[in-house]
Amino acid sequence: MSGEKDLDQLKREAAEKAKAAALAKRKAKEAGETAPKSEAPKPVVEPKSEAPEPSEPKEVETPVAAAPQSPSTGDDDDLAKKKAAAVAKAKAAAAAKRKAMELTGGEAPTAEADASASAPAGGESDDLAKKKAAAVAKAKAAAAAKRKAMELAGGDAPADDSAKAEVGDDAKAKAAAAAKAKAVAVAKAKAAAAAKAKAAGAGAGSDAAAGGDDEKAKAIAAAKAKAKAAAAAKAKAAAGGKAGDTGAAEAETVAPSPNQPYLDKYVKVIAENLGDDVLEDSYINKLSKDVPTLVAKSDTYFKVAQFLKYNELLGFDYLSELHGTDFETHMEVYVHLYSYKNRQSVALKVKIDRDEPTIESLQPIWAGANWPECEAYDLLGIQFKGHPNLHRIMLGEDWVGHPLRKDYEQYDVEV
Repeated sequence: MSGEKDLDQLKREAAEKAKAAALAKRKAKEAGETAPKSEAPKPVVEPKSEAPEPSEPKEVETPVAAAPQSPSTGDDDDLAKKKAAAVAKAKAAAAAKRKAMELTGGEAPTAEADASASAPAGGESDDLAKKKAAAVAKAKAAAAAKRKAMELAGGDAPADDSAKAEVGDDAKAKAAAAAKAKAVAVAKAKAAAAAKAKAAGAGAGSDAAAGGDDEKAKAIAAAKAKAKAAAAAKAKAAAGGKAGDTGAAEAETVAPSPNQPYLDKYVKVIAENLGDDVLEDSYINKLSKDVPTLVAKSDTYFKVAQFLKYNELLGFDYLSELHGTDFETHMEVYVHLYSYKNRQSVALKVKIDRDEPTIESLQPIWAGANWPECEAYDLLGIQFKGHPNLHRIMLGEDWVGHPLRKDYEQYDVEV
């Protein structure tokens, strides 16, 4: 009988060892750790005995080995069932906790909470406790490495496990988005600062140097803005004040001149009385106080001038100015007239040949044209036909050339 008891005792111990090893391996595998391979229990050499063989043992749910149990030990069966139930409860609790942590974005739960419910007695419990402690240490190290990586990337460090459990999916997503936006903003700020420093010709320096770069950048931006505004104003003034056929037409379409009705009146009266072909052009001169300007043909110049003075609707009885201009391609005579009756003014122009600058004199119409026509003859060489006394008034009669012509060459180089 003593031999049978020793055999049963050995079998029970072997079964408990197999269960403990299988349980430790399963828990290590579920925790994501690669557990070291446990050595299979050495088979027990049963001594030869004449005692009858025990009945066929029941199979135990373990992947390592199935140990037979003695039919005579009912208490052992109850104890084994209680242990199996406790192990199942511990597994279920660990799985539920792990799933909850995964849903909240936390780390996998450690095996500390399951130690009291699933640790077997004996030396195997010490090994299992060591494995669990190693797993906890690895998890903590991984969390610390993750936190440090987040800090280096410019984001906020992750919260504790207790806070993670309380924060929902929405809050965690918002926190992650905020951390990412903050990191992007920091990177953009660094890139902008580097670009400014490079543009200003300054290297990477201290905070004081960065402040100086900011001041330089502001000054440069202000100077560029001023230059741009000045260029725009200049271009606007040049576009608004350009004289000529197309320039005048564009100005009229953009902002009609207050003298436009007067110009229309003059053109209409001249066309009705002298015909449509006596004027070469008509426009508002933006460079001369919006004066209505009439450009007569060279063969109708004197006739138009007579009409402007003696017509009852117009009555331009005063000649205030007359001068000539050399445009290299041609010459022009400009006459400014004024009507005291209507208190209106008009400019009459005519283009003449530069090689033979000859045009009718207006002295018979306005006596005030006498002196200005002599001046134009003296300085430009324009011949006014019908003038009573056309002569030089500034230079001597023996002076060679006309000084206001663009092709004038000095006769005496010392002068």
